[in-house]
Amino acid sequence: MIKKIVFAMVCIATAGLHAQNGTASPYSYFGIGDLRSASTVENQMMGGIGVYADSIHINLQNPAGYSKLGLTLNDRRGLTTYTAGISRKELTLKSFTEEQSTSISNLDYLALGFGLGKGLGIGFGIRPYSSVGYNLVSESNNSDAALVTNQFRGEGGLNKVYLSVGYELTKNLSIGATASFNFGEVENERIQSVEDVQFGTLDRRTSRINGMDFNYALYYTPKIKDKYTLFASARVNTQANLTAKNNQEIGSFSLITGQDIEVLDVNLDAQGLRNTDLKIPTTTTLGIGFGENMKWFLGGEYGFQSLSSFTNDFLDVANLEYQDASFFAFGGYFIPDYDSFQGYLKRITYRAGIRYEKTGMVVNDTEINNFGITFGLGLPLGRSFSNLNLGFELGRRGTTSANLIEESYFKINVGLSLNDLWFQKRKIN
Repeated sequence: MIKKIVFAMVCIATAGLHAQNGTASPYSYFGIGDLRSASTVENQMMGGIGVYADSIHINLQNPAGYSKLGLTLNDRRGLTTYTAGISRKELTLKSFTEEQSTSISNLDYLALGFGLGKGLGIGFGIRPYSSVGYNLVSESNNSDAALVTNQFRGEGGLNKVYLSVGYELTKNLSIGATASFNFGEVENERIQSVEDVQFGTLDRRTSRINGMDFNYALYYTPKIKDKYTLFASARVNTQANLTAKNNQEIGSFSLITGQDIEVLDVNLDAQGLRNTDLKIPTTTTLGIGFGENMKWFLGGEYGFQSLSSFTNDFLDVANLEYQDASFFAFGGYFIPDYDSFQGYLKRITYRAGIRYEKTGMVVNDTEINNFGITFGLGLPLGRSFSNLNLGFELGRRGTTSANLIEESYFKINVGLSLNDLWFQKRKIN
């Protein structure tokens, strides 16, 4: 039955990742869109840190963590771990004079991992990489005092399919690597209309984007006094070398019927913009933590990215510049008694964390930063290794100053981390 459920989720994921916009943020107008979380619900609720990995959960951020799968009990070799996550975000957008609310529901990831024994683990999956979904309107007066309305709309985004391998080189020291293929389509459109003018103008730009990136990890988890564990990790997500095949249409349309009057394809070949490169700079993340196995854990991470080198020649935004990005995150968990027979509440995993991110975007000479508080529960499913994870996040991004928009959001996450015996021969006594 569980295998049938997983197969159904794969089908839903394939359709869902193609159809969803994934965001309603005006900041998805910039770059390749709104970058989505790269972690499971379990890690998201600890501030999004990836320094912690264990034997019954998949860690999407830290490929070296796959070496931990199946190491708790010797008879768990052959146990497959698969996980899926969905979320709903309630978003409030506020400018200096207006306020609007909206909501977005998403499939966040679908992944499988296998502990193959002797410190070797592999995994693969699919998840959104970035999302574009905005609808902005600006108004001004021209030299004739007529009202000019500009509407900016965008949709689409990139998805990521990946393969990860983790291996324990020597006791407590593991390495890992993830190879990812990114693909998707982004459409940006600008519509302009002038008061008392019958026709409007449009500029529609579409980019089909694909390319590879790689994530390498080093993971060190020595025991301290046979009871505690030190967790230390270093991860390098190499530069994503993406290629965009671009198309541009310009023309006019009727403001009364909305139908196109005359639309022409722009000769991008003559401008050298038919095929452009998008290079997402390398991100380096360092993490450290400390805890008692199946009892408690506290950890933190720092990451940085030379985003100032990023450019998008096809979509040149006048009021935007990039600077180096960075983030801090702290979090942990607590389990009162994971093996308790007397009370279910004692076996629940309680998680919490905080994070602060300098996104690297500077709009209207103003830095766009992001702050979030996370917390959640890991609910055991019976006496098995499987669990249902619930998470909540409160956060704020942007500002109302400099004619910008502030986002306040409340996000609900639901994740399943399931374990089952696959690829095991049946025996008849």
